[in-house]
Amino acid sequence: MINVGIAGIGFMGMIHYLAYQRVRGARVAAIATRDAKKRAGDWRGIQGNFGPPGGVMELGGAAAYAELDELLADPKIDLVDLCLPPALHAPAAIAALRAGKHVFCEKPISVTMADAEKMVRAAEQSGKLLLIGQVLPFFPEYDFVRKTVAAGKHGRLLGGHFKRIISHPTWLPDFYDAQKVGGPLVDLHVHDAHFIRLLCGLPRAVFSRGRMRGEVVEFADTQLLFADDALCVTAASGVIQQQGRAFTHGFEIHLEGATLLYDFSVIGGKPELSMPLTVLDRRGGAVRPKLGSGDPVEAFVAEINEVVRSVRTGSPSPLLAGDLARDALLLCHKQTQSVRGGKLVKV
Repeated sequence: MINVGIAGIGFMGMIHYLAYQRVRGARVAAIATRDAKKRAGDWRGIQGNFGPPGGVMELGGAAAYAELDELLADPKIDLVDLCLPPALHAPAAIAALRAGKHVFCEKPISVTMADAEKMVRAAEQSGKLLLIGQVLPFFPEYDFVRKTVAAGKHGRLLGGHFKRIISHPTWLPDFYDAQKVGGPLVDLHVHDAHFIRLLCGLPRAVFSRGRMRGEVVEFADTQLLFADDALCVTAASGVIQQQGRAFTHGFEIHLEGATLLYDFSVIGGKPELSMPLTVLDRRGGAVRPKLGSGDPVEAFVAEINEVVRSVRTGSPSPLLAGDLARDALLLCHKQTQSVRGGKLVKV
């Protein structure tokens, strides 16, 4: 049994906690939060943009610490699950690795490339695993894409378009702070940057046009350029000021023998699946594959199952590896550089 300590009990800490309840081979043995109510299991103040609301949790005898150092000193803990603000990821992850713990850290890996490099090096030096919670590949539509491309069933990948757009996140006061959160590209587009990196490898350059908000990009359209000039990949991501559409994401992915479509939004507070995952084939067919339950927590269950597998076997995850998350962050920063300078930027 892998004993897990969750550091940071906000919305993502709660989602991780709920996901562990559905996972075999791991249990939450400790939590760390400075909030005394949360240490006692009163999580009713937690709110997020999906999944269940916060409630009173039965912590099942898990230790409750006020400080991260106390959790790191607990000899029972094998894996530290970091759900802290992004600016704290690097110091917390490095401390946990040096304490002899495996680390599962929420995305983004960090806010700066320097911190991301330090985290990857610390994992290499410690001999422990650094796993980054880039959960998108575990959502059923994206899992289908990844497996379809890898299998080569419809021929090679020709490219595609990805989008991830939100309304102004009023509940995140530091969202546009370049040092604390990193803004829409680092906190939001990093999902698609990671997925593009998984599917296509690292591009040779990016060209982005968009709007700045202080030091960060508010919205950008990007062309990602690869060594294979026939691989055409674009992405749109950022914030719009109209609050009626809180969230939208989707893709149109082109293969030699098929096109994969998907489009989901939250409009007026209600989910709108305008295009269920659909496979258009060269024979004129339009097939909608059967997917899972639609419960978003299930994607986190699948992600944590991958974490457990990786820790149990001692092998890096092909989906959650720290170097992949570092590359995704690199793409976000290169796009910011392109928007700021108005020119193509080499990766």
